[in-house]
Amino acid sequence: MRKLFFSLLTFSFASLISCSDGDIINVELDFDDEFSACEGVQDIVLYNTKNDPSESLSVIISNYTIDEFLAVGDDNTFTVTKSGTLNYRTYSNSQLPSNLFCNDIPPSDINIVNDYSSSCQAVINTSLTEDDNDGVPAALENMDPNGDGNYDDAQDTDGDGLPDYLDADDDGDNVLTKDEDLDDDGDFTNDDTDGDTIPNYLDNDDDGDGINTRDEENDSQDQNPTNDITNSDVGADYLNKDVATSVTATAYRVHTISKTYLVTLTLTGIDIEILSQDELDFGKLADSEIPSSNKTRTITPEFN
Repeated sequence: MRKLFFSLLTFSFASLISCSDGDIINVELDFDDEFSACEGVQDIVLYNTKNDPSESLSVIISNYTIDEFLAVGDDNTFTVTKSGTLNYRTYSNSQLPSNLFCNDIPPSDINIVNDYSSSCQAVINTSLTEDDNDGVPAALENMDPNGDGNYDDAQDTDGDGLPDYLDADDDGDNVLTKDEDLDDDGDFTNDDTDGDTIPNYLDNDDDGDGINTRDEENDSQDQNPTNDITNSDVGADYLNKDVATSVTATAYRVHTISKTYLVTLTLTGIDIEILSQDELDFGKLADSEIPSSNKTRTITPEFN
């Protein structure tokens, strides 16, 4: 939980508590550190709600969309400052409905006790992390061999243009890296079928029979050597040095890369009489608010 502390002046908050003019009341706004979002025809609403007591914080930004602040640059980051309107509301309802925001027709049983608003500047910071989800920690895939924060020289074992930390098939043998942990112990370095000291996930000829793993298919190519099995007692042909059938590969498998966004919002220039600060950490956008279409990308490397 993220706790925001404000001071409330009684001359503007008399409906909540009675005390002498000029007294300061300390109020704790205990909102989650994740906020939600919804888009209208032109505007976007970023909001957070809580119960006991029932309160809401919301920011309206005109002519803006979620896709726009997910549009990171080549460095996988994005920062923008937009003008917005902040609303802080309190309610007499003991529980707020889940459809308080983002509906064409607002709930009819909501009783607003206090409604404070202010113009503000909304500072949005976005960072994107991509991963191949192959089970090999990125730290072991030489994503930054020079330690300079520049991933342009990251390790690319198969030379397909995808660095290993984004490559679901590091050695380009059309067996996904995640499937090359044969003993399923989480350690990819101790699976070496042909004993050549190159672990299978980095070895383009896993059984050492002279036929590239990606070519060890029967009858036709489907870019999946794992389903070509001549001797079921041994396993797939690409792991059986006594079977050397070959259908030359002509393409790599489609790769799926996962995308995780961290979107944070800071509000500045707030001018509400009850707030003792003009800057507010609004938290981070909940992952559930990121459209599913933005959470992955697919790529088929150029075959070589």
